[in-house]
Amino acid sequence: MSIRVVVADDQTAVREGLALMLSLLDDVEVVGEAADGEAALELVAAHRPDVVLMDLRMPRRDGVSATAEIRATHPETRVVVLTTYADDADILAALQAGALGYLTKDAGRVQIAQAVRAAAAGQSVLDPQVQQRLLAAAIQGGGAAEPPAATPATVDGLTARETEVLTLIAAGLSNREIAERLYVTEVTVKSHINRLFAKIGVRDRAQAVRYAYERGLKS
Repeated sequence: MSIRVVVADDQTAVREGLALMLSLLDDVEVVGEAADGEAALELVAAHRPDVVLMDLRMPRRDGVSATAEIRATHPETRVVVLTTYADDADILAALQAGALGYLTKDAGRVQIAQAVRAAAAGQSVLDPQVQQRLLAAAIQGGGAAEPPAATPATVDGLTARETEVLTLIAAGLSNREIAERLYVTEVTVKSHINRLFAKIGVRDRAQAVRYAYERGLKS
């Protein structure tokens, strides 16, 4: 079955370009285009898409507010942010609102297509630039009120290995890269991830990155 997508962006050329690009994919169907957050909500209610590709700064209703509303009223619809902005406040606001992915408009068509497919499968995708910003912010200001570096394993009951895996997720490493770094199998990495996600109460990698950022965990 095709992945049903709504594209929300207030710039007509960008919105139509994204819709055209996605419509050329064999496994994607663009079911609507919205020029603002309010229109995006109406299209989601009407079409129940699998994914919304969401700009952040739009008239009438911004992308963060629209994302939060979509996640509250249509939790089966996943949101991937695609925006010009990658500052800390925008990133955190979008992730806290429930966005499953966050890309900047520097992303190429392959990366955008991968993000849409990943979101439809319930997986998160974060632009490398976004991950760098989260890590930089954590290094500069995170962790001041958290336990010292020697005791992060006590946070929410994580073991030392689970904490290590979490910091590598926050650094942007894939399961394979984590396995290579820790000299274990990908199956073992997935097991660690499942356990640590359950302990810290997150559903995906985007939420895990936010959790690591908030606690000042870094590799």
